[in-house]
Amino acid sequence: MAISSPGVGSGLDVNSIVTQLVAIEKQPLQPLQTKASTLQTQLSLYGMIQSQVSALGDAADALAQSAGWSAQVATSSNPAAVNVSASSAASSTAFSLSVTQLARAQTTGSQNVGIDTVLGASTDTGNLTIDVGSWATGSFVAGGSPVTVALTGSDTLTTAANKINAASAGVTATVLRSGGQERLVFQSRTTGVAAGFRIASSGFSGLDSLSFTNQSNPLASSSGMVLGQSGINAVASLNGVGIESASNTLTNVVPGLTLQLAQVTTAPVQITVAQDQTAIQKNIQTFAEAYSTLSTTLTNSTKYVPGGKSGALQGDSTTVGLQNLLRSIVGSSSTGSAYSRLSEVGLEQQADGSLKLNTTKLTTSMTDMSNLKNLFATDNSNNATNGFGLKVRDFARGLVKFDGAVVNKSTAIQGAITRNSSEQDRVNQRAALVETQLRKQYSALDAQMAKMNALGSYVTAQLAQWNKPAA
Repeated sequence: MAISSPGVGSGLDVNSIVTQLVAIEKQPLQPLQTKASTLQTQLSLYGMIQSQVSALGDAADALAQSAGWSAQVATSSNPAAVNVSASSAASSTAFSLSVTQLARAQTTGSQNVGIDTVLGASTDTGNLTIDVGSWATGSFVAGGSPVTVALTGSDTLTTAANKINAASAGVTATVLRSGGQERLVFQSRTTGVAAGFRIASSGFSGLDSLSFTNQSNPLASSSGMVLGQSGINAVASLNGVGIESASNTLTNVVPGLTLQLAQVTTAPVQITVAQDQTAIQKNIQTFAEAYSTLSTTLTNSTKYVPGGKSGALQGDSTTVGLQNLLRSIVGSSSTGSAYSRLSEVGLEQQADGSLKLNTTKLTTSMTDMSNLKNLFATDNSNNATNGFGLKVRDFARGLVKFDGAVVNKSTAIQGAITRNSSEQDRVNQRAALVETQLRKQYSALDAQMAKMNALGSYVTAQLAQWNKPAA
C-alpha cells in the first residue's frame, strides 16, 4: 500500500484546513453541551425535590394520624426498683406499686472436686434425666417431658456441662473453679415456681454427684447436689391489689405497660402514664424542618441573580408553581379546631418561605392538646379545610405518585437529555461525513496538483534543453 501525506503534492497544509473546517461544523455542539449540563443539573435537583417532597409527606402524615398524637410516656418515682415503659396501647393513668418479692430461678450445686476430675471409669455409661416443674407442694410435680442426657465415666464437669447445655433441658450448667477445685452449678433457664427442676441419675455411681431429687434431702447419698435457692414468683401489689408473676417483667398487667421489677420496695413506687408531649413537639418540629428544607431548595433553584449565577430552574413554570402552591397551603386556614392557622400555634412562615417554630406559642397551644391535634388531623373531606397534616400529606403524595407533577417533570427532563444526546450525535456524524468528503476532495486536488507540478517541471526541463547553446 502506498504511503501518502495530504498536501505533499500541492504544498497546502491540508490537515490544518480540514481540522478548521470540521471545527466549524461542530460549533453547534457547544450550546448543546451547555444545555446538557444544565439539564443534568435540573434532573439532579428534581431527584432531590422528589426526596424532600416524600419526607414532607411522611412528616405531615405523622401529624395527620391519630397514632401520632396518642404516644404515651411512662415514668417511675423509683426506676432503680421498678422501671416502666409504655407502648402506643397505653392510656394515661397513675398508680402505686409495691414489690414484696422478686422472682428467682432455682439453683443447685455439686460438691467440690479436683479440676478436670472424671466422673468414673472410662467404660462407665449412664444418664441424667432432667425434669422441669414445681416443688411448691414439697414434692416435685413435673410440668413437661423429661430430657435425658447421656454421659460417660470419662466426662469431666466441663464436658458434662457442655452436653447438658446442648440438650436444652430447661436448665443451664456452669463450672465454677476456686482454690484448685471445681463444682457444677445448675440454674433454671427461667424464673418462677413452675420453672424448678429435678435431676435423676442412672448407670454408674459417679453420676450421683449431679443428682437432685429432693429439696430437703437431695439423695440418700451425701454426694448429691445441694439446693442453692428455690424458684419463686414475684409478688407485688398495685394500688393494694395483689399480683404474682413467674417473671420480674410484668407485661400488660396494665395494658400497654411493661413493668420491670428490680428491687423489693420499702415504700410504694408511683407510676405515671401521660401523653408524650415531647414526641408530639418533635413531630411538629420535623414537619417544620421538612417543609423549610424543601422551600429552601425550591427558592435556590428558581432564584434570579442579575449579572450572576441564577438557579438552574429559574423561570421554570412547574417549579415556580410548586413553590407557590406549597406557600399557599401553609398560609391557608383549616376548620374543626379553635385554631385555624399554623401561625397561631407557633409555626410562623418567614420572608424566605421557610417555617420557623415559635416554641413559646407552641407550648401555650399544647395546653389545649385536643384543638392542637384537630388543627392537623381534622378530616372534613375537603382539601381546602382539612387539617394541615392531611392537606400537606395529600398534596405531597400527589406530587410524587406515578403521574404526579414532580415525577412528570423528572420524566420530561430525562426526555430532553435523551433528545439533546441524539442531537449531539447527529452533529458529530455530520462533522465526520464532512471531514471524509473534505479529505477526499483535497486528496483529489493534491493528486491533480502533483500532476501539474510534474508537467511544469518537465516543460521547464525541455525549455532549458532547447535553449542550451549548440556545441
